[in-house]
Amino acid sequence: MDLTLLWVLLPLVTVAWGQYGDYGYPYQQYHDYSDDGWVNLNRQGFSYQCPHGQVVVAVRSIFNKKEGSDRQWNYACMPTPQSLGEPSECWWEEINRAGMEWYQTCSNNGLVAGFQSRYFESVLDREWQFYCCRYSKRCPYSCWMTTEYPGHYGEEMDMISYNYDYYMRGATTTFSAVERDRQWKFIMCRMTDYDCEFANV
Repeated sequence: MDLTLLWVLLPLVTVAWGQYGDYGYPYQQYHDYSDDGWVNLNRQGFSYQCPHGQVVVAVRSIFNKKEGSDRQWNYACMPTPQSLGEPSECWWEEINRAGMEWYQTCSNNGLVAGFQSRYFESVLDREWQFYCCRYSKRCPYSCWMTTEYPGHYGEEMDMISYNYDYYMRGATTTFSAVERDRQWKFIMCRMTDYDCEFANV
């Protein structure tokens, strides 16, 4: 599918999510960014946070081998449904080191509401941190992993969550020492409609 068409369709998904995702709650449009409004330049660090009460629902990236085998990144956010409530706390998770494979979910049953990254010329890779927010004492369940993004090292990456009741909780990544690129699988979960006693599921 043409990437431009994909990003044109995201607002339609937003409207559908807002109309049918949680009756009686008028969703605002996701935190917008333009087609070329990357949050970073190649080889540059960045810190991105969704507006308060929103979580990441889309990740877009392009790879440039000539520019340090690095990627430029874009994110889209959307408000959580009223039934989830307001975030009770937010924090930056531990750093995932450059040049290594890793798996991480937000601690304390948090949801991903941002990303922070720093580029390292010595390994032609980035370290990563998730910005996480907890919603009262809600717990994740019915978790699953997306397919790999991008499908092959060096390709463009477009991940959009079309499931209004699933939220990003983290990711697992593989790193190719040959291609100097990563593939991501995002961890998506539903959240309980009630408070639960488990501090970290």
